Amino acid sequence: MISDLERLLLGNEEEVIEAGKLKDMGVQFSELMMMYTAAVKEIQTKLEILNDEFQIKSQRNPIRYLKHRIKRPESIIEKLHRRGFPISMDSIVENIHDIAGIRVVCGYRSDIYLISDMLMKQDDIHVLMVKDYIKNPKPNGYRSLHMVIEIPVFFTDQKRYMKVEVQIRTTAMDFWASLEHQLRYKTDGNVPEEISNQLRECAEIIHDTDRRMQSLHDKMRKL
Repeated sequence: MISDLERLLLGNEEEVIEAGKLKDMGVQFSELMMMYTAAVKEIQTKLEILNDEFQIKSQRNPIRYLKHRIKRPESIIEKLHRRGFPISMDSIVENIHDIAGIRVVCGYRSDIYLISDMLMKQDDIHVLMVKDYIKNPKPNGYRSLHMVIEIPVFFTDQKRYMKVEVQIRTTAMDFWASLEHQLRYKTDGNVPEEISNQLRECAEIIHDTDRRMQSLHDKMRKL
């Protein structure tokens, strides 16, 4: 029997990969996904420690909750094909930056930058990329802070630097993004213009709500 990854690759006429190589690639792929899973655990632990420390020192938690995921094999292969990259382990590691992802959901906008700054100050973390979709939202209204970082993970026979995408957003931003994703998925990405316009309008309302809640939070801290 062949694995789902092998079946996916065999179904692509542009890539001719012999059965023996596919089987070997399947083993390598499983090991690579294990490494990405370990990297997510490392980042999650770091964030939980920061949150616990902040609770002790400031009597509040900047992080409301965390979500993590590992990209599915078919999504990885599809992304490589879409971008014209070869199908190989080296190509996956070099060209796909969001295989491992963790979402950090905060209460206030200021907490987003607080968390990102605390991560950047850790000397074992290498920041490879930062995209601020809060100050520069996407055309559809999406807001979030994206970071691609690299972290060392220790295994039985090696230390390996693994990439993790960190998305940091407020509860309101996460609410909007989750519903927008559901609507886009239901329409196979072809969201009607009227709904797209309303989504952008909702994004602006949520942005204004975040701004006002931040202002109230700042005033309360001064009391």
